[in-house]
Amino acid sequence: MNKQNSARLSSRDNQNKALLALLFGAIGISLSPIFVRLSEVEPTVSAFYRTGLAVPMLLLWPFLLPARKQSVTLGPHGRQLGYLFVLAGLFFAFDLIFWHRSIALTSVANATLFPNFAPVIVTIVAWFLFGEKITRGFVLGLSIAVIGAIIIVGDSFGRGGSNFRGDMMGLATAFFYAGYLIVVSRLRRAASVQQIMLWSSVISALILLAFALFSGDNLAPASLYSWLVLLALAGVSQVGGQGMIAYALAHLPVSFSSVGLLIQPALAALFGYLILSEPIGAWQGAGVMIILVGIYLARRGSDH
Repeated sequence: MNKQNSARLSSRDNQNKALLALLFGAIGISLSPIFVRLSEVEPTVSAFYRTGLAVPMLLLWPFLLPARKQSVTLGPHGRQLGYLFVLAGLFFAFDLIFWHRSIALTSVANATLFPNFAPVIVTIVAWFLFGEKITRGFVLGLSIAVIGAIIIVGDSFGRGGSNFRGDMMGLATAFFYAGYLIVVSRLRRAASVQQIMLWSSVISALILLAFALFSGDNLAPASLYSWLVLLALAGVSQVGGQGMIAYALAHLPVSFSSVGLLIQPALAALFGYLILSEPIGAWQGAGVMIILVGIYLARRGSDH
């Protein structure tokens, strides 16, 4: 009985740490549109440097913060794991291609909202393919959180022009982001956060470099300021934000984790207001509160 209680307490402690990691991960990702706007380079170029500059940081990770899982076990499933690493990098590269272009064409809040429709996709896939239990309470929380996210940027609809194109690119991002979250949740069963982040970043960087060269983009940042912004994008958003999320996915259901990340539009709207002076109205404030209620209900629903 004592062993069972100890196991439950340990599991609960891991989940609480994972929830905290998910929150900090969401903060790191929510800052990425700000860095992209400030970077002074083309959207695809900023996406390349986000992943490319993250690689040397991730190579130093084991020396600064040794992981419990030091290596991926090779053997009968080694090739399958390799495919998953490639798939994670592919999904993430196209996620960034569409998302960074969306950031350039619409508001920070909008660009962050639409990719976060991924929870709907993730929830359906997790239930259909992996048999994750989806309760009524979870569905209610998911629905409320999505409604709150829509309210935050509801007035974006109907503006047309570049805003509409940016919104549609953001919506396309949701499908690639959902694929990335699902693949990472599978990889976390056999690999450490550092390994997943390293290989997905390497593969993404190669794809993004090829895409930037094909598009004829200038790869050279124009100033030291731009380099510093890109370093912050790589360190805070890629290594910190995505790393925290990858850690959380080992201890929380992928469906709940994706719902928890709906806090990103609220955080992005706040950062957009504080740093870029993008306005926040009463509706956006109400949307933030509704998202928090939805996440709370989804969390309670995922416990039963």
